[in-house]
Amino acid sequence: LSLVFLRIQEFKAVLSNQKIDLKALRELCFSGVPCEGGIRALCWKILLNYLPLDQALWEAFLKKQRDLYAQFLREMIIQPGIAKANLGVSRDVTLEDHPLNPNPDSRWNTYFKDNEVLLQIDKDVRRLYPDMAFFQRPTDFPCQLILDPENAYETLRKRVEQTTLKAQTVNRNRSGVTNVSSPGKALNLYPSNEYEVLPNGCEAHWEVVERILFVYAKLNPGIAYVQGMNEIVGPIYYTFATDPSSQWKEHAEADTFFCFTSLMSENRDNFIKSLDDSQCGITFKMESVFSKLKEKDTELYLKLQEQNIKPQYFTFRWLTLLLSQEFLLPDVIRIWDSLFSDQERFEFLIPVCCAMLTLIRDQLLAGDFTTNMRLLQDYPISDVHAILIKAKELQDDL
Repeated sequence: LSLVFLRIQEFKAVLSNQKIDLKALRELCFSGVPCEGGIRALCWKILLNYLPLDQALWEAFLKKQRDLYAQFLREMIIQPGIAKANLGVSRDVTLEDHPLNPNPDSRWNTYFKDNEVLLQIDKDVRRLYPDMAFFQRPTDFPCQLILDPENAYETLRKRVEQTTLKAQTVNRNRSGVTNVSSPGKALNLYPSNEYEVLPNGCEAHWEVVERILFVYAKLNPGIAYVQGMNEIVGPIYYTFATDPSSQWKEHAEADTFFCFTSLMSENRDNFIKSLDDSQCGITFKMESVFSKLKEKDTELYLKLQEQNIKPQYFTFRWLTLLLSQEFLLPDVIRIWDSLFSDQERFEFLIPVCCAMLTLIRDQLLAGDFTTNMRLLQDYPISDVHAILIKAKELQDDL
């Protein structure tokens, strides 16, 4: 217990400086950040280049960023909903004077295009960490801007329900006859026992994550939304939304959005297919794991080569999703303490992946192709501490 207390004191000492010493903070965080007192949420906000190092700037900076996020919500969620309500279902109405766009037809088309992205996000966020109740629970701080009782703004959940309802109700068969299924059945998108519908004015944590991803997709049309981004935003949001301080927790959505954006600006190359063969693309990173393995454990490397087990069979998921699918959430969060605090950020992922292989070398050397693929797809070791120690050894032992 006293060790934990000492460790918290070390963090408090670094975080109490007016100007934070980033090098000292990185060194501390690399060995894991204490769960207590919202220290981790604060450290991640600094490590992910969100909060400035000078604490005197924090208050004004946070206000500016959170106001900016509120503006995004107005433009990307509230206004299109109002515009759609104004347009009704008639496609030929022209609204030259509409504030959103001088060409309302394109905005109307955009609305439908956005629905495709939204449905994909919706499917993914509803099943975020299904073994944890957290994401299904209501947040203490629902988005008042959108859930304003004075205005019946369209929420993303409502939008998804309406879109899915339309798709299910009107079902044209091949001969052109339209079958209209019963709307009652169509509304039952998700079995009630699986997803409790929260009363009006409440929203579940997964809905907040959905909004973050939708806004990100709108602001970054070049990448929009790629499956897996939900796994990256999840642990950040969880960390911020469980902060014991309500003044931080209240703004978990906006803060997560900006930290996720910052993380994606460094990690987006992994999601963009056109960059695959470049130095920053995912192919290069996957091959780096095998080059590192060849250098550190030639016998194991040759075994995987001989069995034709290619790096893309398993390292694609490891690297792209920053190992978020391989371990339980608390362990993912612990790995991310080290990843975020590494100067080279994602360079440290390479030795981590290599360590994961060398720690199960005996099993891999003894197994056939099928057994080994199963091991790599469902990684057997849950002790992330051992993995991180081994990874540090591999990184230092050049």
